[in-house]
Amino acid sequence: MSSAVDVEQPPAEARPETPPRRWADRLRTLARGIGQTLITIGLVALLFVVYELYVTDFLADREQDQLAEQIEQQWADAPTVTAPAPTAPPSEGAPAPAPAPAPAPETIDVDLGQPFAVLHIPRLGDDYERVVVEGTAQVQLAQGPGHYLDTAMPGQEGNFAVAGHRVGRGSPFLDLDRMRPGDAIVVETEQNWYVYRVLGDAATGDFRTDPSGIPGQRIVRPEDVAVISPTPGGGVDGPTSGAYLTLTTCHPKYSAAQRLIVHARLDGAPVSKASAPDGPPALAG
Repeated sequence: MSSAVDVEQPPAEARPETPPRRWADRLRTLARGIGQTLITIGLVALLFVVYELYVTDFLADREQDQLAEQIEQQWADAPTVTAPAPTAPPSEGAPAPAPAPAPAPETIDVDLGQPFAVLHIPRLGDDYERVVVEGTAQVQLAQGPGHYLDTAMPGQEGNFAVAGHRVGRGSPFLDLDRMRPGDAIVVETEQNWYVYRVLGDAATGDFRTDPSGIPGQRIVRPEDVAVISPTPGGGVDGPTSGAYLTLTTCHPKYSAAQRLIVHARLDGAPVSKASAPDGPPALAG
């Protein structure tokens, strides 16, 4: 019986070996793990893009709505500014009265992060308006356009400089590249309207032909801070040569490699909101 058993059941060391599959299994496991990791990374990247492009826009729109309510309430609570009373026509032979002086830019004192003006750009839409807050840190720009600290206020001599996101966080300056020479940029404050015009030749569309030598539009490196100097492009601590407005944003879209800059100059005297509560004609484009 033992010999039969020996023939039908050879000893273990005499059995043929099964081909090893350990390395093949390991490679398959590794490939599966890498694939799952890449899928996870792709999903996270997609969610990040969705957040940056859509969720932050939604949140910024809510912030703008709140800021608009806040600034309207601030202005409503401020002392009422009344239009000057009409004067009687001079009698025959009497000298004509001196024209009423144009309203002067008001003094604006605002804390960091607080709203103080509304930006209207007809080229970017009849209903385009964005509340401007004080400061250009990320926490301020997440709410909307932000005013560079230590630059001029609306209507003042110097450079009223404002930054805004190109994509995400409300995308206030998404289409800033559509601006053309002569386009109006209207800044609304508590008391006045200020009309700025983009520099350049409105007839030819050439941004580089203003007598000041300041281009209406340019693309610069992020470190080129001279664009917000008192005279755009001049010394950071240099003198001013007029009342300017500068808008800055990232360039190209979806990148922060460069900056797109738009320069404008104040066009005439401030327009009192008491005499023009609905805004100046420039609001119509």
